[in-house]
Amino acid sequence: MKKTLLLVLIILLMTLSACGKETTTLNTNNNTNPIVTITVKGYSEPMVLELYYDIAPNTVRNFIHLANDKFYNGSTFHRVIEGFMIQGGMGSTNTCTIAGEFSSNGFVNNLQHDRGVISMARTTVKNSATSQFFIMHQNSPHLDGLYAAFGKLISGFDTLDAIASVNTNSQDKPISDVKITSITVDTKGITYDAPTCYGN
Repeated sequence: MKKTLLLVLIILLMTLSACGKETTTLNTNNNTNPIVTITVKGYSEPMVLELYYDIAPNTVRNFIHLANDKFYNGSTFHRVIEGFMIQGGMGSTNTCTIAGEFSSNGFVNNLQHDRGVISMARTTVKNSATSQFFIMHQNSPHLDGLYAAFGKLISGFDTLDAIASVNTNSQDKPISDVKITSITVDTKGITYDAPTCYGN
C-alpha cells in the first residue's frame, strides 16, 4: 500500500513539474512528416517545424519545392505583429499560385492557428497563395478555416518570440531586416512532386 501511494505521489510530482513548460501537440500518425529548419541571421537557434502532408498536401509540396529551389534564402520576415504572427517568404520571382486548402474553400483542414503553427498568406482571393507564409506568435482562432495551416513549430520558440518583439514601422515592417539565411527540408527520404498550380 505504501509503495502504491509513493508511486502515485511521484507521478503527481512529475506532472506538476511539467506544468508551465512549452509543449507542442504533434500530428504523429507516422514518423515520415517532413522537418523544416529555418535559420535566421543573427539568431543562434533555428526554428524547426514539422509539416503535415496529410492535412494540406499541395501546400506542403509547394513549400518543399520552394525551399529546395532555395527560393527563401536571403528573403526576410517582412511583416511582424507581436502577439499575432511573423510573416515571410516574399520573393522577387513569380511562383506557382495554389488553391487554398482550408475549410471555407471546400477543403478539410482542422489544424488550428495556435502558437507555432505555420500557414499560407494570401490576398482576399481564396486561391491566391504563392510563397508567403506566416508563423503564429500566439493563438489566433479567428484565422481557423480561412487560411491553409500546414505545419507546426517543434523547437525554436525563443527565436519566434525574439523576432516577434523587434521594432517595426507603421506598416509592421521591421526597422532592421530580419533575414532568412536558409530554409531546408528533411523529407525523410520521400520524394515530393511539384505542387499543382491553381487552374492547372
